[in-house]
Amino acid sequence: MNYSYPIDETWTTAEIVDVVNYFSLIEKAYEKGVLKQDLVAAYNRYKEIVPSKSEEKQLDKQFEKQSGYTPFRVIKKAKDLGNQDTIKM
Repeated sequence: MNYSYPIDETWTTAEIVDVVNYFSLIEKAYEKGVLKQDLVAAYNRYKEIVPSKSEEKQLDKQFEKQSGYTPFRVIKKAKDLGNQDTIKM
């Protein structure tokens, strides 16, 4: 991994940890696969930290530009699967 995660300087340490966890699960969905329930829990926490849709899109775009991974596609796929399913892109 030769890139950094998009982080807002106003976030607390706990919020940064939660956002990094969310983006790491997005990576894992592309590389190995991730349980939907884990991803949904991380996404729900991410949305608590980043409630604005426009800010979410901006951060996701920054992450995609750095990593090549698209959070939107992973979340969209997760919505189509049952709770016990593994998401693999």
